[in-house]
Amino acid sequence: MSILSLKEDRPTPKAVYNWRIYACAAIVSFAACTIGYDSAFIGTTIKLPSFIAEFNLDSYSTGKQNLISANIVSVYQAGAFFGSILAYVSSYFVGRRKSLWIFSVIFIAGAGGMLAANAERGINVIIGTRALAGFGVGGLSNMVPIYISELSPPAVRGRLVGIYELGWQVGGLVGFWINYGVNKTLPANDTQWQIPFAVQLIPAGILLIGSIWIPESPRWLFMKSRRTEALKVLCWLRQLPSSDEYLMQEVAYIDEDISRYNEEVGTGFFKPFRCLKERSIQWRFFLGGSLFMWQNATGINAINYYSPTVFKTLGITGTNTGFLTTGIFGVVKTVLTFVWLLYLIDRVGRRNLMLFGSICGSICMWIIGGYVKIADLGNKSTGKMTPGGVAAIFFFYLWTAIYTPSWNGTPWVINSEMFDQNTRSLGQASAAANNWLWNFLISRFTPQMFDKMDYGVYFFFATLMLCSFAFVYFLLPETKSIPLEQMDRLFGTKPVSKANQIVMDDLMHLNRMQHVGEEEKPEYEYTA
Repeated sequence: MSILSLKEDRPTPKAVYNWRIYACAAIVSFAACTIGYDSAFIGTTIKLPSFIAEFNLDSYSTGKQNLISANIVSVYQAGAFFGSILAYVSSYFVGRRKSLWIFSVIFIAGAGGMLAANAERGINVIIGTRALAGFGVGGLSNMVPIYISELSPPAVRGRLVGIYELGWQVGGLVGFWINYGVNKTLPANDTQWQIPFAVQLIPAGILLIGSIWIPESPRWLFMKSRRTEALKVLCWLRQLPSSDEYLMQEVAYIDEDISRYNEEVGTGFFKPFRCLKERSIQWRFFLGGSLFMWQNATGINAINYYSPTVFKTLGITGTNTGFLTTGIFGVVKTVLTFVWLLYLIDRVGRRNLMLFGSICGSICMWIIGGYVKIADLGNKSTGKMTPGGVAAIFFFYLWTAIYTPSWNGTPWVINSEMFDQNTRSLGQASAAANNWLWNFLISRFTPQMFDKMDYGVYFFFATLMLCSFAFVYFLLPETKSIPLEQMDRLFGTKPVSKANQIVMDDLMHLNRMQHVGEEEKPEYEYTA
């Protein structure tokens, strides 16, 4: 089997890979558009001349301006942290679909409130409403990956969850370019900075309308003993009749998983918390949360939220020039996300991509930091790009091209699939909360880091990327193509580097034996 082939755990009818699962994934991924847009637009919007003039930011010292910028950016992540945790509650009681609707409404309320800010009401209006919008988007970041993973066939699960990441990048692309556009075409009045704030309502509105059309997660319906409705949804998603062998096998997998869940955990809202006492579950929560720590350790969110500051350290001056360079950064990320989504994530695999990204990305960061140190732009800047500066920009874009198909969306894919039925909702809540926690820390302290560390910021992130290589190589198994119901088995199989192949060989062996009517002991065994 070639590296570019889809690897299936059992023979899969082509009808399973149909437009409905892609449409559902695309609709809910508009949530990611709002997240990506915010990460891109806010750092450049607060640098618009009209925004600075509206709130009289030039009257403050540099340190005070940095503090205001950090507060505007970071309260969004703080709100998202709590929203991602509360989404666990709503998903348990009202389901994935209604949770998407609820958190969409909350986000729209917060995003709309930002437009009420002006010089008279003060900048605190923006800070407060961004916290509310962050709460809504935090809940969405919890719900969307788990919803997609629960309706996905195993062989294309990475691709479908990857649509969430693609939405993130498309939103980011718009966010990176919109301020370049308004700064070039509009006068420096309040409309200039309000348009970027208003645009974030568009993807949120599409998600709100779309959440009325999409079905509930069939696995959640089975969990709630709504079997008739669950089977109807599953048949609709797979475009197969209930009598089809593939569909009956999938229902049998789900039933077996739920039966084990009821036996080991029991029913009730607080029952899953008992699982956290198990060492194997604690280990998986540690791995899932750590992935987002290492993702932020690449420096991506420092660049996303403060791209004008980053490009200034590389010698790029002027508002439009900085915005243009930032926009190109967004283009590179979006294009490479398409490659990651369509060809890499379900073929090359999650583990290999992150190992590659850690080593090659670290090399680029060392080179960029070395240039910033040698050039000493803070004391020697001439306002013109030097050959060394051009080389640094090249390695920055090369780092972007390496990071995007490796660490950008892969942690979301892994966290959406690595937890079993017993802990899936809790696991996704933990993953989303960890993402926003580390995101908050980076966004809150990046201005101070650049102020105090200068070129050391790049060396700092380069070192952490090397550490992330060791983390993935020694601790994280490959999850590609493994059914959700077999994740316990995967994470109990040693050695980590061969766990995926061992489990896949076992599943295909057992499937062959079932078809010929034989019963043989699996070639490999695993430890729980």
